[in-house]
Amino acid sequence: MPAYRLYHLDGSGRVNSAEWLEAADDAAATDQANRQAFKAVSAELWQGKRRVACLNQDGVTLDGAG
Repeated sequence: MPAYRLYHLDGSGRVNSAEWLEAADDAAATDQANRQAFKAVSAELWQGKRRVACLNQDGVTLDGAG
């Protein structure tokens, strides 16, 4: 399974904490990240050097395009 990294950001956009996720694909990783992102003001989901998604407190997934 591919490995992803979920970065929990504080109100200043700085990394507050991070955790590894494993998921079958980007959609499954984003779904898992949505359930875990409540720990932060916002979060970013990355696979290696590729940003997969950005998440806010409402659990809304924004285009990762990064």
